Amino acid sequence: MFSRFLRRISILVASAAVLLLVFCMKHAAASDTACPEYASLLFDDSKVHTIDIRMEDWDGFLLQASMKAYSNCTLVIDGEIYENAGLRVKGHNSRRLIEKYGWDRYSLKVEFDHYIPGQSYHGLDKFALDTSFQDNSYLKSYLTYDMMTHMGVPSPLTSYVWVTVNGSPWGLYLAVEEPEEAFALRNYGQHYGQLYKPDYKNLEDENADVALCYVDDDPGSYENIFRKARFQVSEAEKYSLIRALKLLSEGENLEEAVDVEEVLRFFAVQVFVVNLDSYLGRTGHNYFLYEEGGRIQMLPWDYNLAYGTYTLGMPEPENNAEKYVNYPIDTPAEGEIMQKRPLFHQLMLQEEYYKEYHRQFDLFLKTYFENGVFEQKVEAVTEMISPYVEKDPTAFCSFEDYQTGVETIRNFCLLRAESVRGQLEGEIPSTIRGQSVDRSRFVDASSVWIPDMGEIADLKQPIEKSQ
Repeated sequence: MFSRFLRRISILVASAAVLLLVFCMKHAAASDTACPEYASLLFDDSKVHTIDIRMEDWDGFLLQASMKAYSNCTLVIDGEIYENAGLRVKGHNSRRLIEKYGWDRYSLKVEFDHYIPGQSYHGLDKFALDTSFQDNSYLKSYLTYDMMTHMGVPSPLTSYVWVTVNGSPWGLYLAVEEPEEAFALRNYGQHYGQLYKPDYKNLEDENADVALCYVDDDPGSYENIFRKARFQVSEAEKYSLIRALKLLSEGENLEEAVDVEEVLRFFAVQVFVVNLDSYLGRTGHNYFLYEEGGRIQMLPWDYNLAYGTYTLGMPEPENNAEKYVNYPIDTPAEGEIMQKRPLFHQLMLQEEYYKEYHRQFDLFLKTYFENGVFEQKVEAVTEMISPYVEKDPTAFCSFEDYQTGVETIRNFCLLRAESVRGQLEGEIPSTIRGQSVDRSRFVDASSVWIPDMGEIADLKQPIEKSQ
């Protein structure tokens, strides 16, 4: 058993080392900061790290969670002490639901330079601690970012962290690099462009800007983009982005407005993981937008509701493993949504880009699923984190539910890969219309019970226990 454990860990270590080396070689020309120290320290994902949050009034901090205001704390990261760091609760719906059902296991956001300008953790300015909300497997975000990185999409670094508060165990979290200055330097070099996180104020509004639709030439028509800029936005940058959206809307000369290859790689993974709370879903958000020189890229963010679990929190939840395992790759949303998502729609209208999208999907399946990389990854990571999940005092689920969650997401992904392969080869319809007519070759997903990956009902446990 011990030798098998060492073998699995060695697989993870070797994989992480190769990925880091490839990443460094790929980006070394861009900047000498492309591989900062923090990438091989906190974000070495071959081990579980430790963070002790030291705060005098932790209970008071939790009571003010809804305010999402920063509080001063000391962090001890793998034995290194960082005083006067900023800490706040992260999330909107997740925070609200966690609070509603009587939990206090919030996602957290750390900002090293909030109180001390220029302070960083080996070059890192900001990161999040993800609580694995509605994720009994503890794997949704980790695996998706790993898939994105595998496909060469600029993605946040991640690693697992055992969090303690004033020395007492708090729980297992996923550390996630925030797309801010350190992220931009690491991925794009010293002369990086602009980062945005487009988001709506009210979901019922039109939110054309969040969907990256061209409205007009007035920067005021894109408030949901520009108010969410990560860096100060110049007038020139505003008009540069607007021009890109205009070119995108016209559907011609798309290479002038879009980093097409990067965006197609992004969409291959995004569609694979069936994340309906995203740009390709009704909400149209949960992504980062990068613009440089008038060309845009789409970057990944927020996957706790991926893998077909988004609707589980709705008034009428849809638990349909067959549908989501076989979800169509060419029309991943209804027409009325797709026509308002130009970054996907306009590319798919071009035969050249449509074929490239399929080529990227084929490459993804061959190099991540069909050669065993995915299964080795899941095995090694779960062996590494399981002892921590088992003793996690604030976990949203039991250890047995975690084990079931791991097996469920593993099976979902393997069956999904089988279905996508069938769609690429024309054996399974790859559009909503085609699937409405013929489901005879669908991959059988009856072994998958989607709620086992985590659902809102799991949150009711604290209230039930107290009654």
